[in-house]
Formats: sequence, structure tokens, C-alpha cells
Amino acid sequence: MSTSPARRRSAISLAATRARALRARRPIPEDPMPHLPSSPPFSDAPAAGGAVADLPRESRQRASLPGPGRLQLWGGVECTINRVGDAWSDQARFTGHHERAVEDIRRFEGLGIPLVRYPLLWEAVAPDSLEQPRFEVFDERMDVLRESRLEPILGLLHHGSGPHYTSLVDPAFPEKLAAYAAAVAERYPWVTYYTPVNEPLTTARFSGLYGVWYPHARDHATFARALVNQVRGTVLAMAEIRKVNPHAKLVATDDLGRATGTEQTRGQVDFENTRRWLSWDLLLGRVTPEHPLHDYLVQKGGLSVDELRELADSPCPPDILGINHYLLSNRFLDSETDWYPGFTHGPRDPENGLEYADVPALETARADSPPLEDILREVWERYGDLPYAVTEVHIDGDPGTQLQWLWEVWNAASRLRGEGAPLVAVTAWSLLGTYDWNTLCTTPPGGEVYYEPGVFDVRSGAVRATELTKMVRSLATTGTYRHPALEQEPWWRLESRFRYARELREELAS
Repeated sequence: MSTSPARRRSAISLAATRARALRARRPIPEDPMPHLPSSPPFSDAPAAGGAVADLPRESRQRASLPGPGRLQLWGGVECTINRVGDAWSDQARFTGHHERAVEDIRRFEGLGIPLVRYPLLWEAVAPDSLEQPRFEVFDERMDVLRESRLEPILGLLHHGSGPHYTSLVDPAFPEKLAAYAAAVAERYPWVTYYTPVNEPLTTARFSGLYGVWYPHARDHATFARALVNQVRGTVLAMAEIRKVNPHAKLVATDDLGRATGTEQTRGQVDFENTRRWLSWDLLLGRVTPEHPLHDYLVQKGGLSVDELRELADSPCPPDILGINHYLLSNRFLDSETDWYPGFTHGPRDPENGLEYADVPALETARADSPPLEDILREVWERYGDLPYAVTEVHIDGDPGTQLQWLWEVWNAASRLRGEGAPLVAVTAWSLLGTYDWNTLCTTPPGGEVYYEPGVFDVRSGAVRATELTKMVRSLATTGTYRHPALEQEPWWRLESRFRYARELREELAS
């Protein structure tokens, strides 16, 4: 299943605005922090006390979830391997991590974080067949991880559709993923935490609804099949892993924001706000005939009642829900399309003829974007005592902006934890930065790709510490941090953030 390159580019232009539900990709407003002083340079050395790699093995403690007390800070490596047409894009190749893995892991350990989201992706390990995995390429880095104080949360698929011998709509995809997971667990039986599939709902949307990633479809049936295949693959993968390690834990991640809109778009808003929970609801066995989207998945998605019943009867509850929220994750669906350029307009609804603009709520003066704390509170309200973590915190911008966003997320999570929410951690994502997310990782091979620094900056070919490095070390080891940038108002609270309908606010102000 595919689309023409021209149609794909058209889909990408619409999906690019929706992609801000994944990543905050916008130019920084002019002079966002005009008086931000520069901080003194600092070393890339481990925190005081020496590298934990120097400690005797018997003196190290494996990480565990926090009990009553302060929040944990974790880290993560942006590691997407996604497919566009017949080309695969690999973040770890862009950042140089494949060549530098051992040194990078020691850098991560020096941050003082207890857990790290780390890739051992199917496409990289078994690109040709499940019978010929290349574990020997990865054994050294896995050994270093085992000997460190870092507990890996091992990712097996990250916005991918698998190697060339499968796809998200392959009927055998779940069993093939489970077979790969079994091989991983047998090779590395000491690993406890797993994310078999990162963001299954988001991946299904961009592959099955928006036509951006393989198989480049734009229909409900492909979306539903891709989603259920990933969820069922997760269930089967965890079953195989637990045959080797009965104590293995599932960290189930997905993107989470909230949609708002005008009265005319209320139906679509309600649908999107229900759909955002779907991957977790499926894992928890909640998608029974009483679920609001059960009939949608059967009637429009083409799924059988029997396969939904099978998932409901054999749930695989996550041990930790992973919430990936970006600054522009919240959407505003506006029926007054004249305020917005054409690329923000979604396709006209064939049932009611409705056309609307889909834009980041933060960027239009016609909306108020819900604060992150409200989104995180919704998780608590919906899933009760089930532990959860913010598993991706990243923003493109100058150093001060990056500090401000991590600080805002850390404080929101800390407040909720203080109220009793089972919120266990915040994750500094993109430890090595990200490449090409401004195009949704669709730049053709050999094309120039845009880089966003993370906790470390690798754009020069060398790994350089950043202001964020110091903040991460401090939050991980002390729970607090001080910097002049944190006393400034971030750009997302300034009037200059509005791209759309700005004249409305100016009129009200006058």
C-alpha cells in the first residue's frame, strides 16, 4: 500500500502541523529572553565523587521505582528508525551513537540518572531475518549497561514498521515482534524494563491516517490494523520476555495532549480526546463493547469483534504508563478556517461536510492551551493508582528555553506527586539531540537534515556538554536547580507566541 510522492508531500504538509503534537518545532520568537546572562562553562566530567563506573560491581544498586519521596529524573535516547517508501532513517546513525555507544553510556551514567530509555531496535539487530540477528554488534554496549548503575528501559520498536520482511499491517507482525523480543530476552536475561513498541497510537496515525510513514495509508482501516497489530505485538512480546524473566516490567509509552475546538467541531474534539487513550485502554482490556470507540474500530476500522474480545479477555496491564507530551501537543480544531493557512485545514468530513483547521492550541489567539499539569492529572483520574512517568521532555530552542521547559515539566510532576499521584519520574529526552524531526524524519537519504541539541550537543562530531547537562545532573542528584533563565517568562506565555488570529488579542487589549 503506497501513495505517489506528490500525494505524500501533500499529506506531509498537513501532518507537519499535526506533528507538533509530537515535537515543539517552531522558530523562537524574537528576543525571547533579552537579559538572559550566559552561565560559565562547565566540564563534561561526572558529578562530584567520581564516575560510578569506578565503583566495585558488588557495591552498585540496580535502579528501582521511587517510594514516598521525591521524583526521579530519567534519560532517553531519541532512536527512531522509521520507513518512508523503501528507505529507513536511523537516528542513532545521525547522532553517531552507533559508533560511540560505550562512551555515550558512560556519559549518561555520569549524569546520575537511575534509568535510561535505550534502543535495541528490531530493524538494527535483525535487518535481514529473525534467524540471523546481529547481537554481537550490540553485546559490548549491553555489557557496559549491565555493569553500570543505569537500568535500561529497552525499546524494541520506535516509530518503525519493522524490517523489510514485515510491516504494521502484516497479519504476522505481532508474532514476528514477539519472536524478536524472545531472542532479546534470551540474550540479555538481566534486563527488567521494556518498551516493546514506542507510541503505537501515534505511529498508527502517522502511518495509517496521515500517509507520512510506511505504508503511507490515509484510511481508518489501516490505522486500526496498525494500532492493534502493535498492541497485540506488545502483549505477545511481554509474554515471551516473561518466560525468560518473570519479573520483566512493561513501560507503555504514547503521546498525550488534549484537543479543544469550536462548537461546530465538538464531535471531532470528543473523538480525538477519546482516541488519545486507545493504546493504553487496549492493553488494559478496557475496549469492550461498552467502550466509546469499540464500534468505530469494528465498523470503520474493519477489526473483528473477536480480536477485540481476545485483547479484552487477555489484558497486559503496563507496569508504568509513559506520557510523552510536547509543548504543542494540545490541538485546537477551528471551524473558522479563514484565520489559518490552507496547510492547516483537514480534509472535509464526508459525513457532515465539516472543514476545520487543526492547529496547536498554543499558537492561536482563539484558544487557551491546557497546562501540562492538567493533562497529567487526567492520567491519574483515568487510571487511578497505576504508576506513570513523563517519558519524553524535549524542546527545540536556545539553552534557556530548554531549561525552562524541563523545569516546568519537573515542577508540574512534583506538585502532582506531592498530592499523591503515582507519578514516578520525568525523562530528559533526546540525550544526544534529534535529527530531521522538523520534516517528520522524511528527508530523502543524503539530504541535509536539521539538528536539535539535547542534553548533549553532537552536531560538531564531538559530544559537547550543554546548559541542560548541568541541570539534568542537578535534578537527578538533588531534585533542584538554579539558573537565571528560570526567573524569566518563557516564550510560550508571551503574546508573541501567537501565529494565528493575533489581531483578536490586540483588539481586546485596545
